[in-house]
Amino acid sequence: MKKIKTVETRTAEELAKFLGLSPSDGAEIELRSDLNDKIISVVKAKELTHAQVAKMASTSRTRVTALLNRNTIDISTDLMLRILGVLGYKAKITFSKAS
Repeated sequence: MKKIKTVETRTAEELAKFLGLSPSDGAEIELRSDLNDKIISVVKAKELTHAQVAKMASTSRTRVTALLNRNTIDISTDLMLRILGVLGYKAKITFSKAS
């Protein structure tokens, strides 16, 4: 039986590097994770149901449930931004030089 090696990464940049992805892929992972974090916290703070969020964003409850469970593989960044918008928030992106 092959032994599994555990690797721990602390940032999206480290994760992308470990997976052999480009720095831009790492930046996308980080952006989507930040969007997901904010959506989850706002939905929780406003005590909204998955169905309520889905109706507000004109999407399915299944997609909202996936997003709130951090299963974002089939969720577009556009949908994440739309959901954030209907929750009353606007995304602002700031740039900093990579280290």
